Amino acid sequence: MVKIVPFTGGEKESLHTALDRHRDAVLWKVQGLDDAQLRRPMTPSGTTLLGLVKHLGGAELGWFRETFGLETGPLPFDIDADEASDMRIEPHESTADVLAFYARARAAADEAIDRLELDTLGTSWSGRTVSLRWVLIHMTTETARHAGHMDILRELTDGATGDHDRS
Repeated sequence: MVKIVPFTGGEKESLHTALDRHRDAVLWKVQGLDDAQLRRPMTPSGTTLLGLVKHLGGAELGWFRETFGLETGPLPFDIDADEASDMRIEPHESTADVLAFYARARAAADEAIDRLELDTLGTSWSGRTVSLRWVLIHMTTETARHAGHMDILRELTDGATGDHDRS
């Protein structure tokens, strides 16, 4: 079922629901494809559907957990050693591993969202002071942007378009 941002909901609930709607679109974009389709580079830079899921998992943990001094758990990449490692799917990484990482990241982010107030301040990777409100807006934008990329990649893969199942 497609989540609808509440028309008269509170700010935090509305922001979180907007993020969830785009998160769900990301997962829908990978449904029904096999491992080869999910790993196929579709752009000159090597972007893949599965790589975008991995990247978004890392972004969720970085922005919602690390920014506020919360534990992220192990990451399946080392961004300090290789800036593109969060977008690349390694041969040993299975589709199930990447999807499980995204689910773990999403759950950890949700825990932080539930625990923190919108005005809670943290320090981003760039050293800027940001609020949870700003992070929710940023991650909704980031997730929607990448869901749009995934929509194009999915259409090029098998012709499927849209952000959710219309049946």
